[in-house]
Amino acid sequence: MKSKRQKIFLIIGVVIGVFLLSIAGYGFYLYHSVSSTAAHVYKPLDGVTSDPLSKLSSSKLSSKKNLTKVAASSNGIAPNAINILLLGVDERAGDKGRSDTMIVASLNPEKKSMMLTSIPRDTRVKIAGHSGYSKINAAYSYGNESLAVQTVEKYLNIPISYYIKVNMEGLSSLVNAFGGVTVKNDLDFTQNNFHYKIGTLHLTGAEALAYSRMRYDDPQGDFGRNERQREVIESLLDEGKSITTVPKINKLLGVVGNNVKTNLTLNDMKKLATNYRQCRQSITNYEVQGTPKYLDGVSWVLVSNSEFNHVHQMILNSLKG
Repeated sequence: MKSKRQKIFLIIGVVIGVFLLSIAGYGFYLYHSVSSTAAHVYKPLDGVTSDPLSKLSSSKLSSKKNLTKVAASSNGIAPNAINILLLGVDERAGDKGRSDTMIVASLNPEKKSMMLTSIPRDTRVKIAGHSGYSKINAAYSYGNESLAVQTVEKYLNIPISYYIKVNMEGLSSLVNAFGGVTVKNDLDFTQNNFHYKIGTLHLTGAEALAYSRMRYDDPQGDFGRNERQREVIESLLDEGKSITTVPKINKLLGVVGNNVKTNLTLNDMKKLATNYRQCRQSITNYEVQGTPKYLDGVSWVLVSNSEFNHVHQMILNSLKG
């Protein structure tokens, strides 16, 4: 079940491409709307111009500062194999938020495979330009998507060509646009004055947002919250299969435009949807292993250098031909 749900975070990226590509068939008007939305969500990394996916080749993994551009490799990396950083940000009015969900999606079209590597948000690291230690999810707060990408690149020693950031605050609007979502709840709890009984539930946007945010009453803490977020997104994708009317599509485009940022261009999205779709045939999942610990009154996840090296090698192997 966990494997099935974790793939949703890669599909967040793929579904944007599939969605935009499919509705283009409705005609010039919708295609113009799609193009406008793609332009609105586009945000390049600082100092980096994205290369179209069709021009991407393998990358030699190293510890160089700028690893976002992909070049020729002597490490046996498959042509067009790429890493995408997926960021789930709990952004609210007046609060930029932190990237509480950080997953590296490694896509290898040659193997028709993907590897999803989850990074605990409390991972204790040093972030460029800031003294002392910080939680890895603070990189986004300190320096937006660019610093988040740079920080993950540094600690996992991998190149990241693209990122996709999704604002969890927009989840409520997205759920309402789909007419609600259905989830299977396995924990009786109350959150934001909403009571969630065990069993199958149909949730409104506000209910789904509160459902996906609860963690303090969950024995699994953040891990349980992440599972609920994946479940809501999975349900959204199921609901999305029936979206065919122009008004609903335009409403969804508005939600996407207000809550997603990425350095994927419209052309990149199309190629991701078509050339990388088969990567879903073989999915592996891994969560960076660390030790929860309180230091100076702060809750951290301590990850050893050997674990960082282990994860680096796993990702490297997943990208090989």
